[in-house]
Amino acid sequence: MTPTLRLAWARPAREWVEATPLGNGRIGAMAFGGAQARFQVNDATVWSGHPDGPADALDDLIAGGAGPARLAEIRAAIDAEDLRRAEALLMGFQGPYSQEFLPFVDLVVDTRGAATAPGRAARVLDLDEAHLSEALHVDGVAVTRRSYVSAPAGCLLVEYTADSPVLDVDLRLSTPLRQAGRDTSTTGLILDAVAPVDGAPAHEPSVVPAHRYLDGAGFDHFATAALAVRSDGTHGSAGDTLQIRGASRLLIALSTSSRAALWWADPDGGGWRTSSREEIREHARSTAAAALRRTADELFAEHLADVRDHASGARFAIGSRRGGTWDTDTDVLRGDDEGLRATVLAEYGRYLLAAASRTGGPAANLQGIWNDELRPPWSSNYTININTQMNYWPAPVAGLDHAAEPLTELVRRMARTGSEVAARLYGARGWVAHHNSDLWGWSLPVGMGHGGPSWAMWMMGGVWLTHNLWDRYEFTGDRDLLAHTVWPLMRGAALFCLDWLVDDPATGGLRTIPSTSPENLYVGPAGRPEAIGVSTTTDLALIRALFERSRTAIAVLGADDPIDAELAAALDRLPRLAAGPDGRLREWSTDAADVDPHHRHLSPLVALYPLDLIDPARTPDLADAARRFLDRRGPGAMGWSWAWKVALRARLGDADHARELLLEAFTPFDRDHRRLAPVDGSEWGGLLPNLFSTHPPFQIDGNYGFTAAIAEMLVQSHGGRLRLLPALPAAWPEGQVTGLRARGGREVDLAWSGGVLERAAVRDRTGLAQRITVEHDGQMYELDLPPHGEVILPGA
Repeated sequence: MTPTLRLAWARPAREWVEATPLGNGRIGAMAFGGAQARFQVNDATVWSGHPDGPADALDDLIAGGAGPARLAEIRAAIDAEDLRRAEALLMGFQGPYSQEFLPFVDLVVDTRGAATAPGRAARVLDLDEAHLSEALHVDGVAVTRRSYVSAPAGCLLVEYTADSPVLDVDLRLSTPLRQAGRDTSTTGLILDAVAPVDGAPAHEPSVVPAHRYLDGAGFDHFATAALAVRSDGTHGSAGDTLQIRGASRLLIALSTSSRAALWWADPDGGGWRTSSREEIREHARSTAAAALRRTADELFAEHLADVRDHASGARFAIGSRRGGTWDTDTDVLRGDDEGLRATVLAEYGRYLLAAASRTGGPAANLQGIWNDELRPPWSSNYTININTQMNYWPAPVAGLDHAAEPLTELVRRMARTGSEVAARLYGARGWVAHHNSDLWGWSLPVGMGHGGPSWAMWMMGGVWLTHNLWDRYEFTGDRDLLAHTVWPLMRGAALFCLDWLVDDPATGGLRTIPSTSPENLYVGPAGRPEAIGVSTTTDLALIRALFERSRTAIAVLGADDPIDAELAAALDRLPRLAAGPDGRLREWSTDAADVDPHHRHLSPLVALYPLDLIDPARTPDLADAARRFLDRRGPGAMGWSWAWKVALRARLGDADHARELLLEAFTPFDRDHRRLAPVDGSEWGGLLPNLFSTHPPFQIDGNYGFTAAIAEMLVQSHGGRLRLLPALPAAWPEGQVTGLRARGGREVDLAWSGGVLERAAVRDRTGLAQRITVEHDGQMYELDLPPHGEVILPGA
């Protein structure tokens, strides 16, 4: 059997950023390990807020005067170059903030007299089989502890095995939320909690109280954690502690249930309002109890089968080593095997997305499904001007089909709330979403009337997300998915853009106004930093790609859709992407100077990656302009920005630049990182001890982006061509990848040695005959790919 890829830590975690992440798409657990093992547990549906929050906030904005009439005033002020007035009026469109993803419970498993086995790693995480192993000893007796979050069982499972009955274990549950009930028995624990109906982000310290709970009538956000145990020892309890004594076998099952989970499963079903606390509690209790009716071996075998079915089939092996146990500090963070380090980085992102996102549950947020702070950074929400999109970049290319569905469902929720926002706030058809969203599908601008327009006032968040959905279609070739899911959401976003575009009296074309380039500023006419302008490159690229892809969807589906004529007419009038006087891709509609030339955001380059409006083969001049833009931005940054830069360099074929950025990204985030100069005023990021990527602080998009970027160095499939090893660094002379996906519903295996491709196999997954164009090392091949068949690249 091929050895699996495992990560090891030499000692138990002392803090959260050293703990090991486990998850099944709904329950996330950070395992600290050791004798007094802490499992910090999240439920992906435990957020602040409630389903009616977005509609209530929109009503308040309209009552305050926001709407199409004020939008006309804003546009007039921009045309008059009165940017102060335009900005002041635009602030009136800002609602409250989206809601927060919250920590749920802590499980402490205290194994009396235990210590890590001498000469053994304290914790070993198997990335291929998704479980954590620990070797302990009690009075010289060997003890193993295996922990994993099972999707079939719906539980966090902790299994102990000892050579003799030496296990004395105390179990306790606690919550940082408002406790609503507790029950302790000799066979289990139940802890009830209530989440706040409103939570203010940490960057709004003036909001007091930071969390507002529902007092009195209403349907609060109730949640339960239920723990059940089975052992061959004796069971007792003392206070809030469940006690196991004299056991050699112990199995612990922890399940969670929440009122919001009922709403997520069926937002129209009324379960949020009709379900009682007892029903929610019973669901958690019965799920944990049901798990314990199975043997530990049955549960683990079921978990492994599920991981094989639902996790990605893609595997990376850059260099000569993959399988085995690798120390995260000595082999990965500070190791000298570059291929192994790249392999781990790619595989870790694959593992984390499979663990955080799964059909039936919410999408992965800024921290995946792992958060231990009541006021997490940026609310641990969905930031949709790059971060949520990056979370899902690896899904199509790594074949994480089950992980992709929650993002589609999140976009569907945003479209529901965003259709009313589009109509009432902007007088537009379709739907719109801005900078942030949350579990409840938030689509309004945020900022409370004082959020910086550079980030708060951007109307293209939903448009960008539709491109993630289009990628899902293109990589699978699933026309049913396109017809029933992707196209309806794209169509709504396209309708909004058709109405958002207005005539440009200076050129006779179309423009977006007001327009921003996410989080960046330019030097305005008065010499001061400005955010608001007209027709930024980011807006134009996202809209052009949406319109082109929408017309393709209509053609693929053979639809007779009146929107097609509107799209064609608008495309003829959209400004083209262009370079400025310095040869760089233009970010703004004028030749404005950057306030900070090294800004971490690379928004105009969305046209290059993940879109394909710019391509070195088809648009060489624009590709050169994009390269100059990237050169000016410079190296160094934080996790997600590094990942984007690697992917952009890969798309340009700049293999050595991509590699240099990856080596930078391996910077361990410790005290030494502070010697590095800030980038656009932001502290450098790096990798935390548990290999989480940090901005800082921790946000998981970098981990996901690195997987997508490394895949982009090895296989590309945009522009109608399948490109093999398009950005392979000379320092990666050998390796292999299997199961990478390509557009058109194809799957690719590659092996190379001495920097030369040795074998390439392309398989069809659509069941349709295909004629494919394959490019490698300057050579082009036209190949016939039979339905469900395979072709081997000639000469490879």
